[in-house]
Amino acid sequence: MAKALTQFVCQACGAFFPKWFGRCTTCGAWNTLVEESAPRRGVSGSSPGRASAAQPVKDIDADQAARIPTGIGEFDRVLGGGAVLGGVTLLGGDPGVGKSTLLLQALAGLANKGCRALYVSGEESAGQTAARARRLGSVADNLLVLAENDLSVIETVIADAKPTALVLDSVQTVRVPDLDSAAGTVSQLREVAARLVERSKRDRIATFLVGHVTKDGTLAGPKVLEHLVDTVLAFEGERGHAFRALRALKNRFGSATEVGVFEMTGEGMREVPNPSALFLAERPKDAAGSVIASTSEGSRPMLVEVQALVAPFAAGSGRRTANGVDGARLAMILAVLERKVGLALTNADVFINVAGGIRVDEPAIDLAVALAVASSLRDRVVAAHTVVFGEIGLAGEVRGVARAQARLAEAQQMGFRRAIVPASSESRAPAGLEIVGVRTLAEAVDAALDLRS
Repeated sequence: MAKALTQFVCQACGAFFPKWFGRCTTCGAWNTLVEESAPRRGVSGSSPGRASAAQPVKDIDADQAARIPTGIGEFDRVLGGGAVLGGVTLLGGDPGVGKSTLLLQALAGLANKGCRALYVSGEESAGQTAARARRLGSVADNLLVLAENDLSVIETVIADAKPTALVLDSVQTVRVPDLDSAAGTVSQLREVAARLVERSKRDRIATFLVGHVTKDGTLAGPKVLEHLVDTVLAFEGERGHAFRALRALKNRFGSATEVGVFEMTGEGMREVPNPSALFLAERPKDAAGSVIASTSEGSRPMLVEVQALVAPFAAGSGRRTANGVDGARLAMILAVLERKVGLALTNADVFINVAGGIRVDEPAIDLAVALAVASSLRDRVVAAHTVVFGEIGLAGEVRGVARAQARLAEAQQMGFRRAIVPASSESRAPAGLEIVGVRTLAEAVDAALDLRS
């Protein structure tokens, strides 16, 4: 009997090798090559379709206009207005963050509008999924549930049920029986995703794939999985916090910078239409090291509280701990504060936290981080009615940021009376809001710490 052909596949990048190596020469990862059976001819890859002719672009219908709102406003915002017929969305997040809960609620919303929806679970039994649906109040006549790991069976059910929306939870648990490798391997992920994408495009099904994440928070599997789909969403949430942030990392049909905010409750995910009020609800009064920053995620401005604690270090070098902001960015801001403003931070532990468990990646939060550190170090309170935003450069300058007017409008709506902003971002102030334009970080520190309520 002829020996079955095998190949070695990198589980990090998907590269193929004829023999085992300790290190993948494509992506540089160590010990990621796994032996798998080589796919038989005609198995891997999408099936050949009918020959088609090129058409003038003006004669082609715009598929992105065919959207179906799920009824969950924050979810629809991140998607760009609703689920897209024929679009494939990959949703990733830590275990227990609420991915399955959110998608089950979204499918129920579509089913209640008359759409036929299919929830395929590869991790739970049909009874477990039904019990969770009842607990969430997500029971609808048009919502179908299937517990299956075999893609061939799933495709047969899809062909019979003809759903408008489909959820596969999760893509790592489904396998193609024609491939000898285990579920979750690179070859299985590539084949499962390719066949589902092809079917979704052909039958115009709004498809959602749940994906596992690695220990560092990135989506598990090769990057080809993210390239195959139309939209990639990340569901984030800190353990111990009830709030969750849904971020768009890639979106062919909308903005890739939108963020939706949810609160995890016993009845499922509850959307938070006004995150600013939520994040500022428990802000301490007259506390040194507390500064309000105006951030902008996609089209939405949000106010968040940045907290800093500067304390003498016990031994060794000072610690720099950042929660909610980039640690490398914090190190840069501390260096600028020391060299350009004269603050002594070398022999100090510095802790930064964005209250509420939210994470902010944009540089506009730089000024708030710097002022919070200066406030804690000097034990001087920044006035409670002050909001700040701005990017800090290595020369100590405060640089302008985008959407300044929207940030100021949000601050005015939340009752703030003064804003410390980059001089280049000064614009017409909303009624009742005083604008303080600063060009350097030293000016900003003086302006913030001299304010009084």
